[in-house]
Amino acid sequence: MAPELLIFLVLGAAIVIGTPIATALGIAGVVGIVAGLSPAMLGTMGMNTYNAIAKYPLVAIPLFILTGIIFERSGVAGALVRFARALVGARRGGLATVAVIVCLIMGGMSGSGPADAAAVATVMIPSMLRAGYPKPFSAAVIAASASTAILIPPSVALIIYSVLVPQVDIRALFAAGLFPGLLAGAAVMVPAIWLSRRHGFEGEDSEPRPPLRESFIGALPALFAPVLILGGLRSGLFTPTEAAVVAVGYGLFIGLVVYRNLALATVYRALVDAATMSGVILLIISMAGIFAWAGSTLGAFEQAAGWVLSLSDSPAVILALVLVFLLLVGMVLDGVSIYIILIPLLMPIVQSFQWNPVWFGIVMAMTIAIGQFTPPVAVNLLVTSRVAGIRIESTLGWAMWMVLAMLVAMTLIVLFPAISLWLPEVLGYRV
Repeated sequence: MAPELLIFLVLGAAIVIGTPIATALGIAGVVGIVAGLSPAMLGTMGMNTYNAIAKYPLVAIPLFILTGIIFERSGVAGALVRFARALVGARRGGLATVAVIVCLIMGGMSGSGPADAAAVATVMIPSMLRAGYPKPFSAAVIAASASTAILIPPSVALIIYSVLVPQVDIRALFAAGLFPGLLAGAAVMVPAIWLSRRHGFEGEDSEPRPPLRESFIGALPALFAPVLILGGLRSGLFTPTEAAVVAVGYGLFIGLVVYRNLALATVYRALVDAATMSGVILLIISMAGIFAWAGSTLGAFEQAAGWVLSLSDSPAVILALVLVFLLLVGMVLDGVSIYIILIPLLMPIVQSFQWNPVWFGIVMAMTIAIGQFTPPVAVNLLVTSRVAGIRIESTLGWAMWMVLAMLVAMTLIVLFPAISLWLPEVLGYRV
């Protein structure tokens, strides 16, 4: 068997039998080196794993993860929920709307869908349950809304994309993700409100509306966080990596001084959890270095891209096939793994059709976002279902409405690239 094919078969088989992604990537890379090159080339493994993670922009990943954890545990989500409830009021679908709004704002702090889902679900699900929302519906709405974190800057997935595609400016990616992220949130909001009204969830006799002025003052420190991060990036005051450091410092200030909900023991636990999560991501990236080096040396990615391009001469057909494939893969893998595994394969296709890499990065992120709350794996849905204490299967009927709505939003982004590219062009970034 040709080693170019063997490397993909070994990776696919390892994933199917449940091998951790990092291990699967490492094994596939080693098999490719031994079968297609020479066992002596295994001596390059240390250099390749180091080179894969020795990139300055990757420093932002553990810092933004730490930022999300700190904001989650400092009472920010509760303050945002109170403010959003004051804006929306008690009405059919009111709390569902609040959940979407809070997820959008939290996504601008954490950059991680699962972290966003955990923080909002912990605060929102008890309130939604008291207002008459079923737990499966609440879990589905929050999981779908939290998936926008992969689009709303700062996004961990977009940082990884910028590292894997060096010609893309991370600031342009962040700007390009803003309107699609808001569009995705609006898309989730439509079926959430419609289903709430159709089934009679919540009413004007539910929990009283919080005072708008007081709730706004309470949420102001949290609302300022995305402004600080994005404003600093736009003004050139700091780089994306430096923005992550500023975000951590600001989160600690809010938790320790403003809300005073963070104890030193909680900060220590946040540091440990952030280190654990970051270690997993960086381990995947380092093992992907072996896989990427073996695949590129063997020419496996170019051959696979050539096979895809041979299926049709139509850019629309190829794009549709790529998006369907990403949707299917997104149902079983997390976003970070998808980027690392598939970018070497997809970029030759992007270059062949001269698609804008910033636009394609956002389309790819949108597709992966849908997979984050589409069973069978659905990492966001797993988180919210666990918080709600229900089986993920019970959310399927509700989640499919959100999937359909997000597919419509994704179609608009595909058909109208200006939704993604207008803002970075106006801001003067290279797109």
